[in-house]
Amino acid sequence: MDIAAFAEKIAQGDRRSLSRAITLVESGRADHRTDAVALLEALTQRPDRPEALRVGLSGTPGVGKSTFIESFGMMLLDKGLRVAVLAVDPSSVRSGGSILGDKTRMDRLSREPMAYIRPSPSQTQLGGVARRSRDAVALCEAAGFDVVIVETVGVGQSETMVAEMTDLFLLLLAPAGGDELQGVKRGIMEIADLILVNKADGELKSPATRTCADYAGALRLLRKRVQDPEGFPKAMTVSAVEETGLGTAWDEMTTLIDWRREAGHFAARRAEQARYWFREDVRNGLLAQLDGEAARAQMKTLGAAVAGGEMTATLAAEEMLATLRK
Repeated sequence: MDIAAFAEKIAQGDRRSLSRAITLVESGRADHRTDAVALLEALTQRPDRPEALRVGLSGTPGVGKSTFIESFGMMLLDKGLRVAVLAVDPSSVRSGGSILGDKTRMDRLSREPMAYIRPSPSQTQLGGVARRSRDAVALCEAAGFDVVIVETVGVGQSETMVAEMTDLFLLLLAPAGGDELQGVKRGIMEIADLILVNKADGELKSPATRTCADYAGALRLLRKRVQDPEGFPKAMTVSAVEETGLGTAWDEMTTLIDWRREAGHFAARRAEQARYWFREDVRNGLLAQLDGEAARAQMKTLGAAVAGGEMTATLAAEEMLATLRK
């Protein structure tokens, strides 16, 4: 593979090459991984490397994420920005499923030449979801997209994972009662930069306004973060169907990012994320060694010895680690 030529096509914004590159980084084959690493290195070392705004997005089922992404993406296109949408689905590790498989969820956006929508891989392995998602973000950034939206529909740690690879994290919620407010995990609230209450239209407009006020009050109770100016994080109402509030939300996002850039928090956060993922990749690489046939056989033998009382778990673990160090 001619890595230099491949990288040049991606840097020129060639969509077919971008899709090929994302398929490459999603592959589990060792030779593909070698090429993927070389390609990413070639792109990230370019002196003219562009820098996109990476936006993470999560939301409860039925909140209208697809409609929001399409309306928000179309608004960004109207501003002359190129938009990429990626999906992260940690649940595919267990189910082998896929999200965003049907681009008709965002029919208008998918037909736009300045937009790019990438479905999640239909299958993956544990530890690979985050790495491949990060690589796809880097590729879209290298291809010249101004905004890369990373959507997650996973559960558990997926929101934290996406927050660690993006510059802004949006939490999209539906109008709800006070009891439902309690159902939003505090951890997700703590990583959100903006809470957007969607469906603020028709009969739901008043409930959306009340819900927004409830979340705004909850945000004020959280410990202030050093990377936030006064007034952030904040809650707002939007309507993806009526396309209202989207421009205001974008203005708030750019205000926050501009402040973080000037204060040095933007660059510091990206550096922190790079260190975080370096450690995660090393950790996952070590865990991957346990998947080898010889390692699995030894794990089985040592596990049986521990279960039978022939040795302690501590000694068995030391023997296993000694083998991995060789």
